[in-house]
Amino acid sequence: MANELMLKYGCNPNQKPSRIFMADGSDLPVTVLNGRPGYINFLDALNSIQLVRELKEATGMPAAASFKHVSPAGAAVGLPLSETERRMYHVALDMELSPLACAYARARGADRMSSFGDWIALSDECDASTALLIKKEVSDGIIAPGYSDEALAILKMKKKGNYNIVAIDPNYRPDPIERKQVFGITFEQGRNELVINADTMLSNMVTENKTLSDEQKRDLVISLITLKYTQSNSVCYVTNGQTIGVGAGQQSRIHCTRLAGQKADNWQLRHMPKVLDLPFRDDVKGPNRDNAIDVYIGDTPEDVIGDDNWQLTFTRQPEPLTQEEKAAWLSKVTGVCLGSDAFFPFGDNIERARRSGVTAIVEPGGSIRDDQVIETCNKYGIAMAFCGLRLFHH
Repeated sequence: MANELMLKYGCNPNQKPSRIFMADGSDLPVTVLNGRPGYINFLDALNSIQLVRELKEATGMPAAASFKHVSPAGAAVGLPLSETERRMYHVALDMELSPLACAYARARGADRMSSFGDWIALSDECDASTALLIKKEVSDGIIAPGYSDEALAILKMKKKGNYNIVAIDPNYRPDPIERKQVFGITFEQGRNELVINADTMLSNMVTENKTLSDEQKRDLVISLITLKYTQSNSVCYVTNGQTIGVGAGQQSRIHCTRLAGQKADNWQLRHMPKVLDLPFRDDVKGPNRDNAIDVYIGDTPEDVIGDDNWQLTFTRQPEPLTQEEKAAWLSKVTGVCLGSDAFFPFGDNIERARRSGVTAIVEPGGSIRDDQVIETCNKYGIAMAFCGLRLFHH
């Protein structure tokens, strides 16, 4: 191991020189096994590995994350996939999946458009099952505590042998004080080491409905841990052990809620038989297929199913997915959980969340309008906990 690693360039090609190093003179806890990761790759890697570590510690299950531009496009734990989920995530029905592979399929499948060219983080040693799943996806690189020989051989074949593969010491723990420079000035703060689990975050139920199932508790904890490593402001919708909509980096919280809610709605619409049965041509590649699905369920389906262009993607012209069909499908959605990295300032966030099937919420509380937010939850029977912990991340 070495104390420093020189990088090709920084955030942009003109930002040279670039490196990562240990200021205390110790060895780096990461080893590059293949490829040449860049500056942003390592920002993704070192944020995402913390997220999956904490998910594993909180849930006891293998976890995976799909990162882009230092925020998660998706994160999940290793629950088995249903047949419908396999079809949504383009996983063969007869493909054997380990729990870790299921976690990555879910993390990648949460928002496949945003996950294009992702950085992957795994909580456990990468096995062959997970590597085979990753092999067919467009991805920049991966970080994990280790790799089986078979998995490493599979991953090394990606990107003509240039796929970025990083191992991290599973026993590494950083200094409790962290520092960074902005405009030549050094900032210093204590690391955010507060433990996030159901006992620490979900004990203060502030709504009339004070009942949370074990599944809801798990999903609310997943939302908070995901938010801890998402650029603020941020909110996160979760169901069945995986994120389905992450709204990151918006100045207004309602815009976060709307953005993430739209992503969550799109994930729900991808379950529709009409979407699952789209007649794609055999020569349409995965990224083009994902883009076509996103356009088809959106507001301008004619861009892919119009009379003059459907032949580029499909073997026959699909029928449009009407607004009435989409509304009817989404009206049946329920059981979704929502987390926020800071308080909701108005009840409009709850109104929007409710339309995406949210039945349980966790947020810090502390707004002068908390009563209005609680009242809106009570109107719809939504259970809400105040965790008292803000999770800003910049």
